[in-house]
Amino acid sequence: MKDLTRGKVGHNIFIFAVPMLVGNLFQQLYTFVDQIIVGRYLGTEALASVGASFPIIFTLIALIIGIASGGTIVISQFFGAKDFNRLKRAIDTLFIILAGAAVLMTVIGISFAENIFRLIRLPEELLPQAKTYLTIYVSGLVVFFGFNGVTAVLRGMGDSITPLYFLILSTVLNILLDLLFIVKLGWGIEGAAFATIIAQGVAFMTAVFYLNKYHELIRFNIKEFSFDREIFRQSLRIGLPTGFQQTFVSLGMLALMGIVNSFGTNTVAAYTAAGRLDSLAVIPSMVFSHALSTFVGQNIGAGKIHRIQRGFWRTLFMSYSIAIAMTVVVIVFKTPLMGMFTTDEAVIRIGGEYLTIVTSFYLLFTTMFVVNGVMRGAGDTIIPMFITLIALWLVRIPAAVFLSRETIEVFSLTLKGAGLGESGIWWSFPCGWAVGMILSIIYYLTGNWKSKGVIDVTVEPATITR
Repeated sequence: MKDLTRGKVGHNIFIFAVPMLVGNLFQQLYTFVDQIIVGRYLGTEALASVGASFPIIFTLIALIIGIASGGTIVISQFFGAKDFNRLKRAIDTLFIILAGAAVLMTVIGISFAENIFRLIRLPEELLPQAKTYLTIYVSGLVVFFGFNGVTAVLRGMGDSITPLYFLILSTVLNILLDLLFIVKLGWGIEGAAFATIIAQGVAFMTAVFYLNKYHELIRFNIKEFSFDREIFRQSLRIGLPTGFQQTFVSLGMLALMGIVNSFGTNTVAAYTAAGRLDSLAVIPSMVFSHALSTFVGQNIGAGKIHRIQRGFWRTLFMSYSIAIAMTVVVIVFKTPLMGMFTTDEAVIRIGGEYLTIVTSFYLLFTTMFVVNGVMRGAGDTIIPMFITLIALWLVRIPAAVFLSRETIEVFSLTLKGAGLGESGIWWSFPCGWAVGMILSIIYYLTGNWKSKGVIDVTVEPATITR
């Protein structure tokens, strides 16, 4: 556990973020390798089917992950205030929420998989494999929520190193099982899904064993769990806006997937592969934002408001440095990077175009995420929710439709679009980021987020200058 309320601001955030960064890279790595193996050994249709499943999976888990993030902020503030009694109740409440939600989302995912794929106009040739993959994957949501719950609690308490070990275990096991199930045993797309849920299950059970045997404050014992309604209410107040935000973002991704699907299997496969590379490249910005949220949460809990602005600027500088490096690497090596997933020249060309356009605007994304990290850590999630929804639903989705199509049907009217094809979809990303960044900065400058915490504190004078 790390106390982020003392010591050098930039150094603390960096040291806390690095294990999270490595952990997230490993977490993305097994999805990355998973899709490389699927694309190389099972073909373009299988790669596209896996890619089409992820927006649906994200939609199923988005609301719960958002609520859980509220629980994590509550945990970080109780830890910062050294209120260990309420800290324990907050952890128990979080795990109870996740367990119930996992069962509900599994039932929904299995029951409506095919209907959702048809709603987003998935090409018919992809439907059987996509439905199979999604059904198996959502069957493992219990261990997915459990594993991510453990890591979220540890990070909220300032421990970003221990979750890294569990993530490494999960990643290595997932890759080995992919090779066994797909390459050796020939299980097809089912093997990819089984490999993921088995790996997460083993990592979760290992984490539970560790907590029960070695951790000072956390004991994972279902019989002793207690549900605290007041802490649940606080978690909802902070997490529900983020949950709604995540849900509407995921629905936006589904809408975007529907637009991508209309351009055929090659575009879906390219979007899947390039999107995975894109997700890998933006991890540093997202991780530093999450590290900043924990830093802000602990310092607000301790009444040390004066440290937050320094934390913001240092985080922004570190995130910018990495974002610029990522932009250069991805653009220069886009063709060989896409070539890892497929040998299909059309898919490589379309994916390369995606990477060139989207990665050129990473600084917009980075600024938006870091600013929102401050507000999340302070417990202010409502305004960021509206900003995200405006950027997505009022800017990115309409821009994707307008820029990609020759004509647009709106209320029986036929309007003229820009007709850029699939590249118009890629240009909609920076359009949304630009609007989101501007609105986030404006709200940050108002300072209203400073009074949204769950703990009443006496603000400590700004006597520490380092």
